[in-house]
Amino acid sequence: MLNIRRAEICESEILTNIAIRSEAYWGYDWTFMENFKSIYKVTEKFISNNLTYVIEKDESIIGFYGILRGDNETSLEYFYVEPLSIGKGYGKLLWNHMVESCRKQDINEIVLVTSPQAKEFYIKMGAISSGEVDSLVIEGRKVPRLVYRLEM
Repeated sequence: MLNIRRAEICESEILTNIAIRSEAYWGYDWTFMENFKSIYKVTEKFISNNLTYVIEKDESIIGFYGILRGDNETSLEYFYVEPLSIGKGYGKLLWNHMVESCRKQDINEIVLVTSPQAKEFYIKMGAISSGEVDSLVIEGRKVPRLVYRLEM
């Protein structure tokens, strides 16, 4: 059975580990993953202060997302699915839930900075390419920036 619910602050380590496994799925080297781990740790504070939801299958968390509302823009900070669950439609379910959650919060635009490998998923979901930005993980690397505009 599938269930999408708010993340609990005690799940920060579980979510961090899902993010790490999901990013490693793309075959990055050790240096990249060590930098990724330190930058993209999901904190209890993030979970308690931001829209953070998990998708569960048979009571096990298989993915999650986290939305950060800033003063100037709202960004999709986290969107990860367990590697064994990639390509099975869970990402689309999670995306649709994220869009509805944002709609309820009167968010009409979401900025995404993503890996080149995940870019196509977001474009399929309706995001539009908005150039490239500097990677936080590897100096000198450029990564895709996308924007998703919600129809209100």
